[in-house]
Amino acid sequence: MFGALLAYGQAVVIRHRAAGGADLAALAAADHWADGERDACARAGRVARAQGVRLVRCAVVGEISDVTAASGQGPFRAEVRARAGPPQPAPALAPLPTGSFEQPEHPAPDQPPTPPPAPPSPDTPGPRHSPQEAPEARLPPPG
Repeated sequence: MFGALLAYGQAVVIRHRAAGGADLAALAAADHWADGERDACARAGRVARAQGVRLVRCAVVGEISDVTAASGQGPFRAEVRARAGPPQPAPALAPLPTGSFEQPEHPAPDQPPTPPPAPPSPDTPGPRHSPQEAPEARLPPPG
């Protein structure tokens, strides 16, 4: 039982090493995409070796790199594919709901309820606008 547990642990470590090496190699290749695919993949290979993994495959198309790295041997071999490049634009979000976000109209138990505000009377002056700020000034002349 202990031997099986050790073998499983070794397999997990090898898989994580391959994943980390593939991620870093893909980032290195994507960072040097402007140098061309050959130079970008050479950089990815150096990064993979520094991480203790082998670069199995590397492709750079535009600013996107796609690499596969391997770690381990025999039954404890793991291959992991990783891609890197610029972020994609975020999808459009749904608009937020409009309306008031007021406190609920439940008064505290020891306080009387507050009456709603009175509507403005017709002879109360409203906001004053200069002719440039008045909404009517922005409309085109009729005709």
